[in-house]
Amino acid sequence: MNKSQDHNGVARIARRLASRGWNPGGAPSPERLREAVAGQVVLVTGASHGIGRSTALRLARAGASVLLVARSADRLEELAAGLRAEGCAAYVYPCDLTDLERAVPALAERILAEHGPPDVVVNNAGKSIRRAIDRSYDRFHDFTRTADINYLGPVRLLLALLPGMRARGSGHVVNVSTVGVLLPPTPRWSAYQASKAAFDVWLRSVAAETRRDGVTATSLYMALVHTRMSAPTDDFSLVPGLSPDGAAGLVCRAIVERPIAIQPWWAIAAALIDTGARGTSERLVRFYTRRFTAGGGAR
Repeated sequence: MNKSQDHNGVARIARRLASRGWNPGGAPSPERLREAVAGQVVLVTGASHGIGRSTALRLARAGASVLLVARSADRLEELAAGLRAEGCAAYVYPCDLTDLERAVPALAERILAEHGPPDVVVNNAGKSIRRAIDRSYDRFHDFTRTADINYLGPVRLLLALLPGMRARGSGHVVNVSTVGVLLPPTPRWSAYQASKAAFDVWLRSVAAETRRDGVTATSLYMALVHTRMSAPTDDFSLVPGLSPDGAAGLVCRAIVERPIAIQPWWAIAAALIDTGARGTSERLVRFYTRRFTAGGGAR
């Protein structure tokens, strides 16, 4: 092995260790996952790419009947065909989750008619946008389109599915959120952070009501995951992050263990600092703004 190969190997190990320290861990063993989901109906939104696709693969291979939801019908069909070839149960439900009046109610109606209330709903579909506010003055749609997919779409879907889950007396919702919800608001992420925070608060409020009926929820506050959604942000290229499969392991942990929340260890300290010393945290954000985001910009 030459010096270059040795250096690259050390760098990969260092990045892997840094990622483990930066992100929560604890993916369940295949045996525990199979015990938890075999024979259950699990709905996964955003299943055509990234975290959603990797989650669907893990769940289907563990014996769950996976309902695949996304806009990309061809990608879903390809995924489902591969799973069926392995002897897994996978069903395709193309849907634009921003079509709140027609497509989302129709999706829920079809799922309930064909499968009944899901045992687990993984709310994973989402949209990220990074744009300075001065680039959004004439782009109100930056906020409406982000809110539709990150907040209103999943609310509309769950409003249709929750009655059956509560009547049955069991169910679990996993919300793939972002650690940004727990941290001080950061520049250029106003549309994204606001929409993710809105659904986070909505689901936590609803879970307080549905828990007595056996329907629980886990808020999964992800740190960075290297997917096509994060790829356009150059700042993230050197930040330790999970792969989509690593993130899917956390989704599976949420399904198996059903905690109220999963978050990186450091996020709790950051939230406490923000609450107890907001002036300090906002000064740090202003420093970040001057040092790293001078000149605004859009993504």
